[in-house]
Amino acid sequence: MNSLFALSALAAASIHPLADIQADALEDEVAWEILVDLTTQIGPRLGGTPAEARARAWSVERLNALGFSNVRVEEFTMPAWVRGDEQAWVLGDHSQELVVTALGNSGSTGPDGIEAEVVGYDSYAAFLAAPASEQRGKVVFIWHDMAPTQDGSSYSAFGGARFFGPAEASRRGAAAILVKSIGTDSDRLPHTGMTNFGDAAPIPAGALSVPDAGQLRRLLALGKPVTIRLLMTPAQIGPQTSGNVIAEVPGRDPEAKKVMVACHLDSWDNAPGVFDDGAGCAIVAAAAKRVMDMGQPERTIEIVWFGAEEVGIHGGRDFAARHDGKDYHVVAESDFGADRVWRVDTNLGEDRKAEADRLRAALAPLGIVPGSYTSAGGADIGPLMQEGAPGLSLRQDGTRYFDLHHTANDTLDKVDRDQFQQNVAAWTTMLMVMAGPVE
Repeated sequence: MNSLFALSALAAASIHPLADIQADALEDEVAWEILVDLTTQIGPRLGGTPAEARARAWSVERLNALGFSNVRVEEFTMPAWVRGDEQAWVLGDHSQELVVTALGNSGSTGPDGIEAEVVGYDSYAAFLAAPASEQRGKVVFIWHDMAPTQDGSSYSAFGGARFFGPAEASRRGAAAILVKSIGTDSDRLPHTGMTNFGDAAPIPAGALSVPDAGQLRRLLALGKPVTIRLLMTPAQIGPQTSGNVIAEVPGRDPEAKKVMVACHLDSWDNAPGVFDDGAGCAIVAAAAKRVMDMGQPERTIEIVWFGAEEVGIHGGRDFAARHDGKDYHVVAESDFGADRVWRVDTNLGEDRKAEADRLRAALAPLGIVPGSYTSAGGADIGPLMQEGAPGLSLRQDGTRYFDLHHTANDTLDKVDRDQFQQNVAAWTTMLMVMAGPVE
């Protein structure tokens, strides 16, 4: 469809000129107020902890105050893990402390810690190719060469050391594993994140800050044995309560399929979770409020702030178990920071290509380029999409996302207000197209 024709069709279907809607959204202050209050008044909010429970209570109060309907929490239980002490020291002639953090689900060293020789590898592939005999009883260390990318693709390309390395190290008899943080910064602030042991016995698993990983790599390059003393005392604390916070903008047609806009409310315990993912919650709620304040859309807009995403996508899985993906016209999730949306991807099906083109045309004035017609998604909406929900993705610029991701540096001062407001404009535009005319 011709872009100008698509824009004309959208304008004709609404009493609100799109250019005015976007201009107003680029001056939005509601998202900033939500983000400031959530990350200041609640702060870090690890899934299954009292802090996350406070965040849910705060969210219900705020979403009601914003004027949304049917605000509620769907609670669920989940296995919970909490951090303990964490320290690492190189022993011997080059004695020094290394900055380390435990990975989610890490096993414990016990209160006395462990001492073991380090065996290092330049990549996850090199670790896998090495014989288990050289790793047994040792601390495995894995390096990588992750670099920034706009689309964030380097995360999956280099994340295997964290995602799968600890379980594999356990199966090979390693005493512990340390990985270079899966990040692209140069700060002495390690990146935490989940790992899963599956049927393997949990062993101590940590991430060194990027500079500290470089230090350990250089020590190993001296060609002499390197011994580390490692102390990590995390614990599994059993089933705990989490929940998904849900609100609605009721549509004019109660029989029409819904439009979901989503984020995750929880964060890691080492930061107030601004980029990951307080910003996403603020963006989608502010956009939905802007549509609500203009009138009533044809389709109901459902706002979902998922719980316990960081520690296993528990909220997304529980939601999909209770709801049918086929009840949704589209689902979309904001969970990649606060920098500008640069591309739109859709997975609506061939029969809805004209609708996808209308969306692309509507987003173009915001500098957003068209992307794939066959791929979209997000961690928490993934289970619903597996049930048949169509999806779309407003892709944010991830160039600096992995400088901050899962670190203590994920703080409010990192937000570029102009880019943040462009997100609100993009999501408002998307809802004007996907939720139907507002009257």
